[in-house]
Amino acid sequence: MEAYFFVYLCSLLLALLATPVAIRLARKFGAVDKPDVRKVHSSPIFRTGGVAIFISVMCLFIPAVFSQGIFGLKLHSIKADTFALLAASTFMFLVGLVDDVKNLRVSSKLAAQLIAALCVCYFGVHPHSLELPGIFTLNIGWIAWPLTIFWIVGVTNAVNIIDGLDGLATGISAIACGVIAVLAVHSGQPVKAVLMVALLGSLTGFLFFNFHPAKIFMGDCGTMFLGFVLASSSIMCAAKSQSLVALALPAVALGIPVFDTLFSMLRRFLQRRSIFAPDRDHFHHKLLDLGLDQQHAAIVAYVITLVLTGLGMLMMITKGITTLIIFACILLLLVLVFHIVGSINLRKTVTDLQQKRVITSRIKNERSRFETTQLHFRQVRTFDDWWNVVSYAAKKMDFSSLNMSLTNRDGTPRALLWRQNRDGPDHEELLRVDIPVRDRRAGSSPNLRIEVFKNSSLESAGRRVALFTRLLDEFSIANLQKQNRPSSDAGDLISYEDSEGMHGPPQSKSPNT
Repeated sequence: MEAYFFVYLCSLLLALLATPVAIRLARKFGAVDKPDVRKVHSSPIFRTGGVAIFISVMCLFIPAVFSQGIFGLKLHSIKADTFALLAASTFMFLVGLVDDVKNLRVSSKLAAQLIAALCVCYFGVHPHSLELPGIFTLNIGWIAWPLTIFWIVGVTNAVNIIDGLDGLATGISAIACGVIAVLAVHSGQPVKAVLMVALLGSLTGFLFFNFHPAKIFMGDCGTMFLGFVLASSSIMCAAKSQSLVALALPAVALGIPVFDTLFSMLRRFLQRRSIFAPDRDHFHHKLLDLGLDQQHAAIVAYVITLVLTGLGMLMMITKGITTLIIFACILLLLVLVFHIVGSINLRKTVTDLQQKRVITSRIKNERSRFETTQLHFRQVRTFDDWWNVVSYAAKKMDFSSLNMSLTNRDGTPRALLWRQNRDGPDHEELLRVDIPVRDRRAGSSPNLRIEVFKNSSLESAGRRVALFTRLLDEFSIANLQKQNRPSSDAGDLISYEDSEGMHGPPQSKSPNT
């Protein structure tokens, strides 16, 4: 234990010395995190703290594990998976550093994370089976690779997402390091224990500069390196011990960032936004909304993590169904905590899921009607056919009326009218839009006025209008043959009323009649 304590102190001192250097580097290269609407800091903060963490870990870990006396480890005892972890985590650090300076695209960072995860998987960083003594042994088989990659990429991004408050990601990750170090010692993996203790020391030293008011942030170079190492090391412990507890405990220690990420993805999915879109509904934002300042919010998150981790440690001394019950209770407690702070509303989530299903069904139905109408438009050859199919499209898309103003070649006006009568309230809400329709004649754009039933959803009405205008773009009057253009008498008003359902384009009398 004295040796581990020595590693901890040395990495802590290295971090205290390296962090001011990282601040100077950030100032030189302009790596600054500027305030915006979703961030809580009000002034620019340097974001290269990951440099200090990386240097303090690597400069101590590599000599320590290759030394002959400190831990009794020799070079031949270091397995390939450790070299793969060092190489892949260094790659993650460099990708994050480039992002801090140049701002990479999300897709580029995700691709880099997948490559690094594949690398460590190739060198054996994945469990073959997971065992819960007294209950079951689960042989994972081929699914070990996708599960491991999902875990590594997920935790890497979870640590990045939670780094939105001074000292928050640093403190929670430090607790996770301590948990994984205990698991590594318990499962006979001193090399992994050294790595976790070194990382714990570097985070402790960095926290002096990162706690509120922060002088520097970890940045993506820190969060990507840190999240990758934590995820990969937890998988290594699980692969060595083949114990489900070895994977469950790190998941509990990282419960806040992991659940925050999952709930954020669910929330954005229900809001029909990109799952990568930023927002201000994260766990730490909700703590601030409750009236806590940054310092107290971070401390509350630390306390919650320590309580959950303490409960999780009971899984190491229990067996069978008791272990599963403890783990399930911890997960329920986590969900309750997120519900209390307002990061997730269970009742609203159920309501949003039902609404999402209704909207998805409506979009699918509208799309199907649009595609059916396209087929009819492809058969159009004359202006009469065109107007009939336009009227049919209006019926299928639940329009109230069409009114098209034309000008004959002799300059006299004419109008075409289609109207749908249907049972319903006398004063249904309508969306009215004027659409210029392309004509063959230069400078001629007949005006088509449409009225659309809102059907309790302005979004649905707007979407149906958008699909209708796409039809008018693809199948415009300008595409009709010149000899098929109408030649009506001046002042004609052609009116149609549709009160019955139609299974095909309306066969009304010609506008030329």
